[in-house]
Amino acid sequence: MMKSNYSNTAQLKELMTAPPMTAARHAEVMRKKIAQRRMLEEARDLKRAIGEVLVEKS
Repeated sequence: MMKSNYSNTAQLKELMTAPPMTAARHAEVMRKKIAQRRMLEEARDLKRAIGEVLVEKS
């Protein structure tokens, strides 16, 4: 999926003067991303397994 470059309405000055993300905040963001990715992968695997079971029964 391609993201639009124009969806962020922040001004350049706001972006350049914002304080950098702390290590703790970065770790929190990464943990959340990893948890979401794992949830999606597990759901995809479960969906695939259910599909295989249904195919075997028919």
